[in-house]
Amino acid sequence: MATQRSNEIEPGNRRLTPRRIALFSETGGPGGAERMMLQLGEELGRRGHEVIPVAPADRNQWLLDQFRARGFQPEMFVASDGADFRCLREMMRILERRRVDVVHTHEFLTSVYIGAAARVLRKPHIITMHGGRYYAGRRRRRLALRWSARRSRALVGVSTTTAAELAAHLWLPRERVRVVHNGVRPETGDREPVRRELGIGDDERLVVAIGNLYPVKAHAVLLRALVQLDENSTTQHWRVAIAGRGEEEASLRKLATELGIADRVHLLGYRPDVPNVLAAGDVYVMPSLSEGLPLALIEAMFAGKPVVASNVGGIPEVVTDKVDGLLVPPGDPDALAAALRQMFADRDLAVRLAGAARRRAEEAFGVERMVDEYEKLYGF
Repeated sequence: MATQRSNEIEPGNRRLTPRRIALFSETGGPGGAERMMLQLGEELGRRGHEVIPVAPADRNQWLLDQFRARGFQPEMFVASDGADFRCLREMMRILERRRVDVVHTHEFLTSVYIGAAARVLRKPHIITMHGGRYYAGRRRRRLALRWSARRSRALVGVSTTTAAELAAHLWLPRERVRVVHNGVRPETGDREPVRRELGIGDDERLVVAIGNLYPVKAHAVLLRALVQLDENSTTQHWRVAIAGRGEEEASLRKLATELGIADRVHLLGYRPDVPNVLAAGDVYVMPSLSEGLPLALIEAMFAGKPVVASNVGGIPEVVTDKVDGLLVPPGDPDALAAALRQMFADRDLAVRLAGAARRRAEEAFGVERMVDEYEKLYGF
């Protein structure tokens, strides 16, 4: 069982006593923050800790279902957008009933509620913020998160950029916010199934993007860049597959039709076979306008894909321009098209960048390194 406890565990050269760790999410996924939590929980379980995943009962159940399938025993609470003492009591009851030793919250809502619950129950509290900024839109949210952060054992940003934003928005010294980069346990995919599914020939280049269909992911910028490739006869044989779901689906389909490329644009929706989607691609693109430290980008690098990404958020902490990928200004379809042309036209460049990307991911972004750092913050 994933939650089975042993007497001692040995990450690296340290011997630790197993603990009960509650991981609180304010959403249910599937998204980058939720997938990071899943990988964190799995690795903590492998190390002998008892992990208690907790997420809202009235939102997407993907995350809790994934934990259940791996043998964990999750808990649920009813989320509320405003102050809700019932929600606070529910969280306190979970911490008491499951005899939690450490509580680790992700994003704004649970971090504020658990800040109060952990203080009453005298439980160590760790906060991780993944790059979302909605907490910064209102002063009272910033004050609430600041109150909780100042009483937590650690406030973490998943990138240096995210940490700097947190310090600025919460009026905290920069050194008060730690940085723990996300980590990934790589999975090997099969190139053929997705290409067969989409009817992609051997002579066609498949551009792949992974990310929910939200405006901030800027998939419309990608489509406007791709249509420019048709101006160059050497790059006409392309398709694009975007894995993810969200509010932008209808507008992206409409845009693809208006641009005359609807037959080459594949909106895949949610895919449980992300390793196969990545394996099928020839180039991975992340055109986002804002990011924390995206798991999908790291997964693409582990898969050995040449990467073109926006120079925003934590992305430059993962990809160095012209070393292990190409970086372009956000929201600039012309620059994105130029980078894609370069990848398509120069095979040696693409191969070199793909190899460097894999090495970079293996050296710096494994899940074991991430969990080592969180265990230290937990006080183990």
